[in-house]
Amino acid sequence: MKTIPLVGLVTPALAFTRSFTTSTYMARPTSSLQACNLEAILFDCDGVLADTEPDGHRVAFNIAFHESNIDEEWSKERYGKLLETGGGKERMTAHWDEVGWPDVIPVLGRYEKVLGLHLKKTDIFMKLIDDGAIPLRPGVLRLVDEAIENGVRLAVCSTSNEKAVSNLVSTLMGPERASKFQVFAGDMVKKKKPAPDIYLMAVDEMKLDKSRCVIVEDSHIGVGSAVAAGIACLVTKSSYTAEEDFTGAKMIVDELGDDGKNGVNLQTLISLLPGGLEGGMASWSGARFGDVSRSYPTPSQWLE
Repeated sequence: MKTIPLVGLVTPALAFTRSFTTSTYMARPTSSLQACNLEAILFDCDGVLADTEPDGHRVAFNIAFHESNIDEEWSKERYGKLLETGGGKERMTAHWDEVGWPDVIPVLGRYEKVLGLHLKKTDIFMKLIDDGAIPLRPGVLRLVDEAIENGVRLAVCSTSNEKAVSNLVSTLMGPERASKFQVFAGDMVKKKKPAPDIYLMAVDEMKLDKSRCVIVEDSHIGVGSAVAAGIACLVTKSSYTAEEDFTGAKMIVDELGDDGKNGVNLQTLISLLPGGLEGGMASWSGARFGDVSRSYPTPSQWLE
């Protein structure tokens, strides 16, 4: 049987070369017994569940600015830079602190104005979700269904507005799947990512064992939050984050993948847990030091 190098299938930070047959790794089945080592998957929202930033949040911000008579329009490039600041209210504040505040937002009542803008933007964003303008990323539903089937708990931990996150999960996944999620988002914590607070809150309120959880993130800010929380992290790159430094992530992939055999599955996540490398699995040690190489095999090279 032809072997498939894991380099390129799942992209660890420092590529390793050990090879496995498809039957011994990628097609390895997951059962409830195997999944018992994995207690919960903690998903980020934006960029992980859906690639919401360029054509969702950014668009919603610009509409909110226009409707509020604010002469402001964020380009994709500018918004990408602003994503270095976690949280929508904080993002607007950082932008105007840098370029100057609009005349329609005087110093007196500035916080209230920013808060109102963010609420308006959230309503616009939710309408974009309701209208089907933003789909789920590949592999999200498959992995969620596999987790539910095997009794693995689910949560979304995001800096975005709680109402927007809950609406996205319910609308794009359906109410039955949404009922399996706990949502930790918005201003539930004072310190947003890269602080670990939102993940620590999830662990505390769900009474989880950190050593049996995996976080799925898409940005270096999210990875920093996961590392600070002491929880294993898998990165699925998004449109704005492909070239970021993911130092601290245990695995880096382009997407979760709709194919459960070749994409990220529960067995993949179990392998990232402490002690999860035993039993013939590949060594993931290189992935723990960041995405230092951008030269990876293409899909056509996997079987060469």
